[in-house]
Amino acid sequence: MASQIPRDANEFIEQQLNERLQGLSQVFDSDILTFNGPLVFGVDDLIRNEVEKMRQNTPGRNKLTVVLTTFGGYIEIVHRIVDTLRHHYEYVNFVVPNQAFSAGTVLVMSGDAIYMDYYSRLGPIDPQVETSKGPVVPALGYLIQWQRLLKKAQDGKLTMAEMQLMIDGFNQAELYKYEQERELSTAFLKEWLVKYKFKNWLITETRKKPVTQAMRKLRALTIANQLNNPDRWHTHGHGISMEVLRQDLKLIIGDFGANPTMRDGIRNYHSLLADYMTKRGNMGIIHTIGTYLPFMREES
Repeated sequence: MASQIPRDANEFIEQQLNERLQGLSQVFDSDILTFNGPLVFGVDDLIRNEVEKMRQNTPGRNKLTVVLTTFGGYIEIVHRIVDTLRHHYEYVNFVVPNQAFSAGTVLVMSGDAIYMDYYSRLGPIDPQVETSKGPVVPALGYLIQWQRLLKKAQDGKLTMAEMQLMIDGFNQAELYKYEQERELSTAFLKEWLVKYKFKNWLITETRKKPVTQAMRKLRALTIANQLNNPDRWHTHGHGISMEVLRQDLKLIIGDFGANPTMRDGIRNYHSLLADYMTKRGNMGIIHTIGTYLPFMREES
């Protein structure tokens, strides 16, 4: 059946986006969902609704590909998203055409497979939390500064200004909350790596020894600690490349750039989507075949 003629420019672009996303669905032989934006409260509900609609249309499929672009957000939202995706699909893959930072990195680590290219970036796992005064801050930076001040106090090297900062600038209840956020993100990462990413890791690469569950847990803990180390990455926005993830963290990452069909499909889709989001003033969208759903707009 011939497709209908678009009525306006937006409808034409969304038709093009649908066709390109349909092409990626065929490349990955899976259902497909794009998320581009912050992982904030409410997006878990929207993703659940879109996933449930997809399952009605393709009840026999057991694999989902998520095209993810995000600067991060709340770890609690990531937890509900992972639970939703895994309730409906046995296999979940993540494609990172640009970046997936912070909580987005934790989300990516719940995948059976991860696809990046040389330009893609993940980030350190630094939970973003709200303070009692309103602004969102990186929890690990807050904790590290507190620990450094404590060390200076123990060594008798604390200045009067730093002493006043410890009294006025750090809320003990908030510090405890930040510690719990750090532990929660680490716990999820360890659980999901072992359960999904490492489930088919059966033989060690060099010595060809059988891989035990204890070995999987130890490897997951090592990766979690490395991603949770601000001293190594220095800033919350530090991008971690595919090669660093492969060489330093020993993670298996699929290089979509090495597959011309996959590379061109992902880049053509992502560039059109980014341009369209800018044109529409959309800061966050969910896209499935046939549905373009903005959930956040630029403030005018």
